[in-house]
Amino acid sequence: MADSIEESTISSRDDNSGVKRFVAEKKDPTQEPNQNGPTVGDEEYITGLKRLVVVGACTMATFLLMLDISIVATAIPKIADQFHSLPDIGWYGSSYLLAFCAVQPLSGRIYNQFPTKLTYMTFIAIFELGSLLSGVADSSDMLIIGRAVAGIGASGLMNGGLTIIRFSVPMEKTASNLLDPTQSGLVNIENLPAAQLGILLGPLIGGALTEYATWRWCFYINLPLGALVVLALFFIRIPDHRVSSEIKVGLLPILHSFDLVGFAIFSGTAIMLLIAVEWGGNKYPWDSATIIGLFCGSASALVFFLFWEHRKGMEALLPLSILKQRIVWTSCLHMFFICANMMTTSYYMAVYFQAVRDKSPTMSGVYLLPSVLSQMAFGIIAGILVTRLGYYLPWAIASGALATIGTGLLTTLSPTTSAVRWIFFQIIAGAGRGMGLQMPVIAVQTSLPPSSISLGVTAVIFAQQLGPALFLSLAQTILSSTLESSLPAALTKLSDTANIPTSPMYIENIIDAGATGFRNVVSGKEVGAVVSAYCEAVDRIFYMGTGAAGCAFLVALGMGWRSVKIGREKEDMRGGGGEDGGDVEGGDAGLVKETRKAEV
Repeated sequence: MADSIEESTISSRDDNSGVKRFVAEKKDPTQEPNQNGPTVGDEEYITGLKRLVVVGACTMATFLLMLDISIVATAIPKIADQFHSLPDIGWYGSSYLLAFCAVQPLSGRIYNQFPTKLTYMTFIAIFELGSLLSGVADSSDMLIIGRAVAGIGASGLMNGGLTIIRFSVPMEKTASNLLDPTQSGLVNIENLPAAQLGILLGPLIGGALTEYATWRWCFYINLPLGALVVLALFFIRIPDHRVSSEIKVGLLPILHSFDLVGFAIFSGTAIMLLIAVEWGGNKYPWDSATIIGLFCGSASALVFFLFWEHRKGMEALLPLSILKQRIVWTSCLHMFFICANMMTTSYYMAVYFQAVRDKSPTMSGVYLLPSVLSQMAFGIIAGILVTRLGYYLPWAIASGALATIGTGLLTTLSPTTSAVRWIFFQIIAGAGRGMGLQMPVIAVQTSLPPSSISLGVTAVIFAQQLGPALFLSLAQTILSSTLESSLPAALTKLSDTANIPTSPMYIENIIDAGATGFRNVVSGKEVGAVVSAYCEAVDRIFYMGTGAAGCAFLVALGMGWRSVKIGREKEDMRGGGGEDGGDVEGGDAGLVKETRKAEV
């Protein structure tokens, strides 16, 4: 700190717009100004009430996108009943998450080329359009499209919120006040308690709206709140973070910087994989030419995507020079599996409570509270422990272990499981997920050189959405295939002692009626048979969730034993410079070469 005072004079002034400008004037006369962009140290920060409004608006937007992830969990059974679309349950979540993860890396490059405020409001408009389409949907297909559009908008809100706060609030403010566990100065709006309330309140709000109004309000609720965010930001000047040397002139250079080819290849890869998983065993046999062709096409596209990303270097959608580092790819895989476990468990616990236990949407949201509350509490505890003790790895490993145990216990659920047991099981699973959700981001922040942290965090957020998107589709396939195989056997067994129809059309009507509507189709002993089939299907889904948590435990072992305290001390000593590499092979040198190559 003393060195920086000797080398420069810091002055500040407030203008009428409420923006404070900090100017660092170097005393060294030989130092030349940066001709390629803004001078380092010449930064604009928002002050006073306007700062609170900006941070509050960005937090509200992040709250909405978090809410949109979890709010449909308790509404899905009713949606499936209305559209007779039980086979589409997986798409209601995966379409949103797939669009989110596909566009999220691209949105960061869009922010680098266009004004921050205008771009952020455009993504809000896209998110609002998707919410409107979902709310007015008159078919399952229209709802899926609306969810995908909302996911595109949500991806830009995440990146935009991080960008706006990072360049509107001084670094020391973001580190101390916005609960960044590593205090590294990288703003992580996901960890704001207010934003996390979206995940916590989603099932409750969704259940209440579904029961006392309509499930459509699960999406309409975004419209007035999103408009409030736009209104709050409209009259405030947001500092533009773009560097002049990075801004492309002309349509073709801009499109080239977006890596649209990589985006298109990845989107095709993911869509073919999801369709194959969704159709396999349901619409087509697993060994059919259609399913095999989709899997082969997805694998071929993935190989081409990796080749293309390697060729693009640091201009790639997901730079392989970042992804190939052990701590980065293990952190991404840990986030991939722990979030897959989280989403499949929350979605299908709601199905368990409504289909098997015959509870209302509101009560199913209440019954999910043990999971979400323990997840929130242990997330905070783990963040504090990392800050105090300095190490993230023990909590990442414990996360996978507890999530595996808790989800494994959930596989024992039956129609008569006592409340004490399912509450205890949810607490264990929620504690594991809560401890692990922050650790991949902390690992990347601690281990990567400063110039590469943003790319590493982008990769982790990408994995955070991709895991649930794939596993929700797999879970829906398990649900449909289990019902189709278990219901005929159960009804045939009952027909030996009673006159119960067992025709394929009758069984199809039961499945099409949905997770709560089947009670309007069957009666008497048939209800018990259908309930048992649903319970068996949910248990099988939890087996898959247990496997995902186990994989999270295994990959956590490779996330590196590093102290965030040592990382901060090194950064302070070097003035925020790069690290020595450590577990990150090659340190910063290779990345610098890639960056210079990309600029040329």
